[in-house]
Amino acid sequence: MQQTYIRDLAAQAGQEVELRGWIYNFRSSGKLKFILLRDGTGIVQCVLSKKEVSDEIWQASEDLAQETSVVLRGKVNADDRAPGGFELWTSDLRVVGRAVDYPITPKEHGDAFLLDHRHLWIRSKRQHAILRVRHTLVQAIRDFFDGRGYTLIDAPIFTPAASEGTTTLFETDYFGEKAYLSQSGQLYMEPAAAAFGKVYCFGPTFRAEKSKTRKHLTEFWMVEPEVAFMELPELMELAEDFIVHLVTRALERNRADLEILERDLAKLEAVQKPFPRLHYNDAANTLKAKGVDFQYGNDFGAPDEEALVADYDRPIIVHRFPAAIKAFYMKPDPEDPSLSLSMDVLAPEGYGEIVGGSQREDDLEVLERKIREHNLPMSAFDWYVDVRRYGTFPHAGFGLGLERTVSWITGVRHVRETIPFPRLMHRLKP
Repeated sequence: MQQTYIRDLAAQAGQEVELRGWIYNFRSSGKLKFILLRDGTGIVQCVLSKKEVSDEIWQASEDLAQETSVVLRGKVNADDRAPGGFELWTSDLRVVGRAVDYPITPKEHGDAFLLDHRHLWIRSKRQHAILRVRHTLVQAIRDFFDGRGYTLIDAPIFTPAASEGTTTLFETDYFGEKAYLSQSGQLYMEPAAAAFGKVYCFGPTFRAEKSKTRKHLTEFWMVEPEVAFMELPELMELAEDFIVHLVTRALERNRADLEILERDLAKLEAVQKPFPRLHYNDAANTLKAKGVDFQYGNDFGAPDEEALVADYDRPIIVHRFPAAIKAFYMKPDPEDPSLSLSMDVLAPEGYGEIVGGSQREDDLEVLERKIREHNLPMSAFDWYVDVRRYGTFPHAGFGLGLERTVSWITGVRHVRETIPFPRLMHRLKP
C-alpha cells in the first residue's frame, strides 16, 4: 500500500491508509491504546483496539516507546476531538526501529542538555513549528526578489578581506595564503549589480564575535539585495515592502505553527506600511528624553533599540548614522558629511536590528581614501574599486539576518532555536 502523509488525511476520510512515522506519545486505557504518530507533516492519533486486531499485533504494541518508528494501517475517521480533526482506527502495526531510553522526555530539560541533543530536539513540536516558519520565510525571500526581477548571484564563502571589520573574521589557510570566511556577500553584489542591475545573494555568513547574547550566532544566514541606481529613500521603501511581505507570508501559511508557539498574532498583523522613520539625531534625542544613558555618536546597543521601538507596533527605520561608526563603503550624506547614507530597521518588541544597509560610496578617489583610512590592504580590494573605475553609478543595498527575523516573527527569545544546528561561541556540535 502506498504511504499517506498525515497532512493529507482530510482527503482520505473513510479510506484505508498506511502511515509511516515515529511515536510522539503513547498511552494505554485497558483494551484501547492511543498512539500519537508524527511523520514530519503533522501529528495524528491512532487508536488500537484489542478486540479488532490479532494477538500478535496487540503484543507488538505492548512495549512501544517514544520515537520508535512504525508503520500503521487502518481506516481514517473524522473526529473533532482528535488532533487535526481525524484519527486512525488501526488494523495493523509493524515496528521498524525501536527507540530505547530516548533522552528528551516530556519533563523540563536545561538549555545545555537540549543543545547537546539538538539533533533530537528538532523532533519536538515547538522546534518543529519554528523551523517550519523558517522554511516559509526562506521561500518567501526568494519569491519576493525573484518576483521583482532580481537575479540570484551566489557570493563566495572564502574571501581575501573583511567587509564588516577585521576583528570578527574567521581566518583560514588557503593554500599558503590567508583567507577568511565571508562576513557578507555585499562586496560581490556590487559588481554583480553593474552586470545585472538588480541582484541578491542568500547564504551563510560568519562573524567571529565573542558574544553570548540571545541575538548573536557565529554562523547565520543573510539575504543581501543590491540595486543599481538606487538611493537611500528607495532602499528604505524596499526594506519596508520586503518585511511586510515576509510577515504576511508567515501569517498566511504558518498560522497553526505560530499558535503552537503562542505567538500574539495581533502584533504581527499590525506590521503594515508605512514604517516610522527616525533620523539618527532624532533617535538620539528620543533616547535622551527617555532618560537612557546614550552617548551621541555611538551605535545603538540592545537597551537603546528597545527604548526606541517601545512606542511603536511595527518596525522602525533609523537612518543617517554617524559615518565614523559605519563601514568604509557607506556614502557620506552630502548635506552633512559627518553622517552616512545608512539605515537600520529595528524590529518591535525588543528584537533589535533585523536589517542594515546603505547607499554605497561611488566615487573612486573617496573610496580608495576610505580603504586606506581603515588600514585595509588595497591589494585585497583592487577588483572592488574597479566597479567605480569602469562606469561608476549610484547603488544601494542591505542585509537581512534570517535568524533574527525568524526569532521576531515566531516570538522566540533566542536565535539559537531559529537555525537547525546553531553555532555559538562555545558550541561547534552537533
